[in-house]
Amino acid sequence: MILAGFTDFWLPLIVGIIVGVTIGMLLMRLFPVAGIKKAQKEAAKVTDDAKLQADQTLKNAQIDAKTIIRELKMEADKEIREKKAEVKQLEDKLLQREQNIDRRDFALQSKEDSLDQKNEQLAKKITDLDKKEVELREKLNSIIAELEKISMMTMADAKDELFKRVEEKSSQEIAAYMRNREEEAKEKANDDARNVLAMSIQKFSQEVACEHTVSVVPLPSDDLKGRIIGREGRNIRAIEQLTGVDLIIDDTPEVITVSCFDPIRRETARLALEYLIKDGRIQPGRIEELVEKAKNELAETIHKAGEEAIFQLGISRINKDLIDYIGKLKYRTSYGQNALKHSIEVAHLAGIMAAEIGADQHIARRAGLLHDIGKSVDYEIEGSHVEIGVRLAKKYGEHPIVVNAIEAHHGDTDATSVIANLVIAADTLSAARPGARSETLENYIQRIEKLEVLSKGFDGVQSAYAIQAGREIRVMDLPEKIDDVAAYKLARDIREKIETELTYPGQIKVTVIRELRANEIAK
Repeated sequence: MILAGFTDFWLPLIVGIIVGVTIGMLLMRLFPVAGIKKAQKEAAKVTDDAKLQADQTLKNAQIDAKTIIRELKMEADKEIREKKAEVKQLEDKLLQREQNIDRRDFALQSKEDSLDQKNEQLAKKITDLDKKEVELREKLNSIIAELEKISMMTMADAKDELFKRVEEKSSQEIAAYMRNREEEAKEKANDDARNVLAMSIQKFSQEVACEHTVSVVPLPSDDLKGRIIGREGRNIRAIEQLTGVDLIIDDTPEVITVSCFDPIRRETARLALEYLIKDGRIQPGRIEELVEKAKNELAETIHKAGEEAIFQLGISRINKDLIDYIGKLKYRTSYGQNALKHSIEVAHLAGIMAAEIGADQHIARRAGLLHDIGKSVDYEIEGSHVEIGVRLAKKYGEHPIVVNAIEAHHGDTDATSVIANLVIAADTLSAARPGARSETLENYIQRIEKLEVLSKGFDGVQSAYAIQAGREIRVMDLPEKIDDVAAYKLARDIREKIETELTYPGQIKVTVIRELRANEIAK
């Protein structure tokens, strides 16, 4: 039963499996063959389609190629026609130019022939003229010989005499013409300048006398002299070493003289001495303290003086170091005139004149204030105060007009602006006005004598007299040697020599006086 049961259940199952496997294997063999046939059919179809498409593409390409070839041929034909047309135009132009050249060649040949004829005519005329010149020279020589025989003078003597007369007449006419023109120009310029200066003076007034730098210290009593000198001179040595000055203590009662080329040092020593006299404790330690105090106070005073000058003139945007240089001018004098007050006065006058003529009065005042800035340190730096002033102005970025005004105010270089000329005029006006400057009696006498001797040194001068404190020289000439025209030339020559050889403040007027008196006595 067990075997029967096994057979009934498992045998059909095993048979089924074997049949299934067999069928599967058969199917696996049959399916590839069918796929290959199908693929072959599809490939054949694709190949046929490709052949048809390739044939069509080839036909289209052949059509396109023919079209392109036809178009290229048309374009080439068109380009050939255009080139032929251009070549034809060029040929026409060349032909026309050739014809023009032929015509010009013919014209030039004609001109050349004409010129050859003219040259022959000119050569003939030149030959004729040479012959005539020889004849004229012979006639002229005979005439000159006859004239020399008649006048008893050679041709050279006659020529010298003629040149001499022409030169005398020409020099007189030229001098007279120059005199008239200069007089007219001077009259017009003087009128214009006089109006501007008069207006400027009316609008500005300045004290007549300017203060001098103090170099003498008064003492309450002569007993202080010994204390200032100190034991074995230690106090006076300390003062001199700290301030850089020389103290002169002599028999002059109740006075100590401070001597130094540097006005700042001299003023520092003066202040320190005043502090010591008030304090009463005169010893090296105290001297050092008070000298330092005097230096600080003087520095403040200098800066304040510079600021006051700038504020008074309404000048803005100026370097603070340059303000100190302006303040130092307070302790510098020239012919007794305070340099700071002189600079302020020049600035005011330059500004007023600039306003009168329509120039920039602000830059004029600035240039006037700084024109003598070099005097603040000309005893410390090598060079003239003009050179030092130019360097300072350039260093602190001043305007080129201001720099030129500083450089030109004494004639060291030419003025390149109206402002520079105004500063020159204002500087001269400030220095030359009555009471502005003073000089020693000895220098004054020497200047007057030099002025008179210089004027008497000219030929034809009889005498010369300096008047008006040396501001005018009157020259008496010899009327038999100097005529009216020569008198004018003499005045100009004396003026030029004074400007070249003399140093003087302000201006000097030269007046030549010519007088001829004819006297007869009836008996």
